[in-house]
Amino acid sequence: MEWWKKAVVYQIYPMSFKDSNGDGMGDLGGVLEKVDYLKKLGVDIVWMTPIYESPMDDNGYDISDYYKINPLFGTMEQFEQLLDALHERGIRLIMDLVVNHTSDEHEWFRQARKDKSSKYHDYYIWKDRPITDQQSFFSGSVWEYNEETEEYYYHLFSRRQPDLNWDNPEVRKEVYKLINWWLDKGIDGFRMDVIDLIGKIPEESIMYGEKSHKYLQEMYRECFEGREAFTVGETSFATPVSAPLYSDKERKELTMVFGFEHLGLEEVKGNGKWDLKPLDVNELKQVFLVWQKALHEKGWNSLFWSNHDQPRIVSRMGNDTVYRKESAKMLGMILHGMQGTPYIYQGEEIGMTNVKFALEDYKDVETINMVKEKQEAGWSMEKIMKGIYAKGRDNARTPIQWNAGKNAGFSEHEPWIGINPNYKEINVEEAIKDEDSIFHFYQKLIRLRKEYEIISTGDFELLFEEDRRFFAYKRQADDRTLVVIANFTGESVVCDCTDEITFKEGRVLLSNYDRNSVEKIMSLRPYEAVMYYM
Repeated sequence: MEWWKKAVVYQIYPMSFKDSNGDGMGDLGGVLEKVDYLKKLGVDIVWMTPIYESPMDDNGYDISDYYKINPLFGTMEQFEQLLDALHERGIRLIMDLVVNHTSDEHEWFRQARKDKSSKYHDYYIWKDRPITDQQSFFSGSVWEYNEETEEYYYHLFSRRQPDLNWDNPEVRKEVYKLINWWLDKGIDGFRMDVIDLIGKIPEESIMYGEKSHKYLQEMYRECFEGREAFTVGETSFATPVSAPLYSDKERKELTMVFGFEHLGLEEVKGNGKWDLKPLDVNELKQVFLVWQKALHEKGWNSLFWSNHDQPRIVSRMGNDTVYRKESAKMLGMILHGMQGTPYIYQGEEIGMTNVKFALEDYKDVETINMVKEKQEAGWSMEKIMKGIYAKGRDNARTPIQWNAGKNAGFSEHEPWIGINPNYKEINVEEAIKDEDSIFHFYQKLIRLRKEYEIISTGDFELLFEEDRRFFAYKRQADDRTLVVIANFTGESVVCDCTDEITFKEGRVLLSNYDRNSVEKIMSLRPYEAVMYYM
C-alpha cells in the first residue's frame, strides 16, 4: 500500500501560525518553533501555503518570484532549516504550487504588459476587447484593460493575478523548471492551486477540459516520474466522474484531488457562496457516499472540512457554543473514518471557531469586493454581514491560539489580523493539558488510521440514509467491519440499529463520550459519535 494512504496532512497558513520576530506576522521561524507540536499531534505531512515572494494582494497566492522566499516570512536558510527539522521528525513537507496565474509584479508580466513584441507577452492571455461577459471569482469582469498595449488581459481572480497562457509550451517549460528546482531542494511534493483551470478556454468561458489532463500528464513526465512525490490538486470543478481521471495512478497525473461539492450545500444554488440556506444533512451524506463510491479502487479521496478559504467547521456544521468539544470531535470522527487522506487545517485540532469582526477589521480581498458588489445589488448590511460571519475566508485566518497570554501567544506585536476573543478558553496549551480535549481526540484518530487497515481499504456503505438525525456508515474489508455512528443534532436521540447493522463481537475503538459498548438500541447524547470495530 502506498505510504500516503495511511498518512494525515496538516495545513499551515504561515501568516497566522506563529510569529517569531515580533512583527505581528507569522513566519518560518514560528513554524520552526512548533515542529515538535506537529510531531506530538502525529501528522505525516505538512502542507505550507505560499511563502514565495509576493506583493500579498491575495495573501501570497499572487507570486512575483517562484524562486525566492518572501522576506515577510523569513529567508531561504530558515526554510532549509525547517525542511531538515521536519524530515528529522519523519514529517514530509509539500509546498503550494500556484501556476494558473502569477502576480502582476512578476517579471514576466512586467515585460508582457509593456511590449507586445516581448516573448513574455504570449505568456499571458490577451484580447483586443472583452470577448465574453464572464465574471472573476473575486467580482468584476475577467478582462482588465492595459494602457501600454491597448489590450485586455484575462484574470480569473484579482486583476493583480493575470492568468498564464498554458497553451504556450514556453510557459509550461518554465513551470516544470521551477517544480523540479523545488523537488531537487528536497521538498516532498505540492498542493496545486486551482490546477484544473490550466486547461480553460477563455473564448468560451470554459473553466476546465481535456487540456487540463493533457498538461498534467506532461507535468508528471517532466517532473514527477521516478520520484516519490506527493501531489494533490485543488480542483473546484471536479466531479465524481472526473476526479478518478486526475487521481487514477495509471493515468499518471496526480496523487489525489480535492472535491468541494460538500462545502457548497448551505448556498442557494446558482446565487454564489454568500446567499445562504440551512444545511441538509442528508444532502451532505449523499455527497460523501457518491465520492466514496466513485474513487474506491479507481483513484483516491482527499478528506477535509476546512482550509484557508473555508470557515471553521465546528461553527459551520457543529455547535460552537454549548457542544463545541463534542461536535468538533463528532465531525472529526466522521471524516477520519472514511477512505482517503485526511487534511487538518491549523486550529481545527483544538476546535477554533469563526469570528464576528466589525466590517473594517476584515482583510480578505474577496470579502472586501463582495461588500461593494452586494451593496450595489441592494443587499442589506445585515444580510451581507450574515454571509461574512458564515462564509468569509478570514474566519480561517485568525491567528492560532497558542495560550491564554498576550495576543494568544501568537505574537508580542499586534497581529496583522484580529484574534478570536475566545482565545482564553480555546488554546493549544489548555488542549494539551486536558486529556479529554479535541487535540487528544485527533491524536487518537491519526493513530487509528495507521493501526486499522480497514480505514484505508474498506468499502463504504451509508447507514440511516433517510434519517437526518444521524450521519452513520459502515466500512467492510474481508470479514471485518468498522461502523461509525454519529448523532448530528444537539438533542439526545434513540438509535435503533436493528435493521442497519449485523452485530458481531467487537469493541469500541473511539467515542467522544464515555462509552464502552454499542447496542442494537441505544440512546445517543447530543453530537455523540462512536467508532465500533468487529
